Amino acid sequence: MAEECLDFVGIRNHKDRLARNLPYGDQRRVEWARALATRPKLLLFDEPAAGLNYDEKERLMELVRRIRADLKITIFLIEHDMGLVMRISEKVVVIDYGKKIAEGNCDDVQCDPKVIEAYLGKEDEEGN
Repeated sequence: MAEECLDFVGIRNHKDRLARNLPYGDQRRVEWARALATRPKLLLFDEPAAGLNYDEKERLMELVRRIRADLKITIFLIEHDMGLVMRISEKVVVIDYGKKIAEGNCDDVQCDPKVIEAYLGKEDEEGN
């Protein structure tokens, strides 16, 4: 089971190495493999893109898609990288200072005036 999970996240070739000796992105994959080994129905990813470079983020998005499609596991993602969120999410909930301000599909949430104000600021009367 462990080797299957390592294979699923793409690091089976590191199975004989200590996790602490792996590059940061691969250490994160060890965490994900370990979580998958528990055979969850839901996975909570808290800031999974933090510290990852562009290529690692791309592999993360592919992994999330595969977990949903192949393993039928629901992913609950807490993430501040909005580009990543909008590219892989089916449903988005936006929270501002602990209060839910929007919920829906990506297009609707991106256009929500409360979301725009919370994350981009509000224009003053003069358009500034």
